[in-house]
Amino acid sequence: MRNTLGDLNNHLFAQLERLSDEELNGDKLAEEITRAKAVTSVASQIIANGSLVLEAARLADDKLNADSPVPKMLEG
Repeated sequence: MRNTLGDLNNHLFAQLERLSDEELNGDKLAEEITRAKAVTSVASQIIANGSLVLEAARLADDKLNADSPVPKMLEG
């Protein structure tokens, strides 16, 4: 199974819909808020990782500095 940024977007909107449920209150609302914080934390890391990959691809594709070394941390 492959997840995409589109899937992440769908999960985030689904979480928003759960938080918007006006019938949710008390402990159930508190549980959903805790879940939303966890989802947000993981989503932020996924987005940061995607940004790093994109920046590494840009660096590797930089035609003006084709001989620029790639930082060791980013080597595959």
